[in-house]
Amino acid sequence: MNKADLSLISRDSMKRDLFYISRDPFSFRAVNYTAPFHAKCSLDELDDWLVEQIQACGVKVVKKPNRVQCFHCTFDPNVKRCYWHGTPREDDPWYDAANVVAELPGSEHPEEIIYLLSHKDSQSWINGPGAIDNGSGTVANLEMIRALAKLPRKRTVRVLFSNEEHWPWHSADEAREAQANGDKVIAVLNVDCISGVSDEDLAAGVKKMVCTYTAPEAKELAAFIASMADKYGIELDCTLATKPSPNDDDGSFIKAGFLNTVMLEGTRPYEDSQYHLPGDIPERVNYDALYNSVLAIFAAVRELDESGWK
Repeated sequence: MNKADLSLISRDSMKRDLFYISRDPFSFRAVNYTAPFHAKCSLDELDDWLVEQIQACGVKVVKKPNRVQCFHCTFDPNVKRCYWHGTPREDDPWYDAANVVAELPGSEHPEEIIYLLSHKDSQSWINGPGAIDNGSGTVANLEMIRALAKLPRKRTVRVLFSNEEHWPWHSADEAREAQANGDKVIAVLNVDCISGVSDEDLAAGVKKMVCTYTAPEAKELAAFIASMADKYGIELDCTLATKPSPNDDDGSFIKAGFLNTVMLEGTRPYEDSQYHLPGDIPERVNYDALYNSVLAIFAAVRELDESGWK
């Protein structure tokens, strides 16, 4: 990869976008919240904005309709407040929602696909801005679309913006569709809660990212992504971690048989004190850490595009 490609990633652009989607005008990105005098729920409005931003880059994007329910707030004093989400009941209302999928085709090996994932919704059981979880991943993948659209590509990059704070997770639909189509997916990168760290690390300005894998087959990919910081002189402490079983949107792809799948996050176990809480606001985000994490992920995507994977 040409190191100059990294200059296409803009810290200021991501900060602007993150305030836009988690402070004003959206605040909450959920099917059960509609701003006063607005005709659409905030999640639909976000989808429209994402489509506009992606189309402005000249990139093909589609909305794939689906149906979701909201989680319940359990108000359970026996568990931490951030885990007060309960499974929807069968008789709970269903809402229209959508996956947003952008595709940047490659010119030499278009059949080989690199997936970038991020859930775009905030919590459906509380009014939570979800700046880090997962506004951070949403603006990161949007910024990488903008950058990739300006560069030649050998392989196809497909970007999925799904919903994970509602039920069911329709990232599974996308994964099953790729499986049914026989898509040659060489890597799946789930960008979720990057720059999310403990209050102590946040105050100290620590910049770190954890490359988490579940299937043993993905360990080498996780290590490859972690190596980008040193290779390109990015100030970022990258480490590896494992998850015992598939979950989150990366789990949807692992269950569909795409084992070369990783999750990129700030910490594991997750240490952000405002996780799933109203305090997950854009003012708390370390934008240098967010920026440096995206530089490392983008470098990995560019190298995967240029050289492929075993």
